[in-house]
Amino acid sequence: MVRAKKSQKLELNMTPMIDIVFMLLSFFIMTFKIVAPEGDFSVKMPFGGAPPTDKIDADEPVRIKLIANSSGDLTNIMVGDTSIGDNFNQLRARIHKMANVGEAPTKASDMIVELQPDDKLRYEYTIDAITAISGFTQGGRTYPLVENIRFNARPKAR
Repeated sequence: MVRAKKSQKLELNMTPMIDIVFMLLSFFIMTFKIVAPEGDFSVKMPFGGAPPTDKIDADEPVRIKLIANSSGDLTNIMVGDTSIGDNFNQLRARIHKMANVGEAPTKASDMIVELQPDDKLRYEYTIDAITAISGFTQGGRTYPLVENIRFNARPKAR
């Protein structure tokens, strides 16, 4: 027996697939919320392997050293050659005074701050220092202090 070949044409029904695509599209459009970016710091990091420069511009940067113990806890904050302990509120007050921006600043100071954290320092202390020097919140409003923050690696002991 010889069978006759029938040509079967397979037809895809695209309507259900298009319906699903439009349902997904409408779901994502209705649930999308525009939020201000979190942790948006204007931090200038040095290029990898490049030695840190002493100056970004004509102003001398304020050097803040974050000193850690062997377990990575913060033990001291040095602003220039002055020790202020391990209190970030004192750091904020010192930077606020140095920035000379008034009680409720409307724009950030042009001051350059250079952070020098110890190699063993836990990351959370570096973020706390950035938070303390970048601004403060008062009466539900956020006031900027310093936007120009850079990192400088501590000189390695020879």
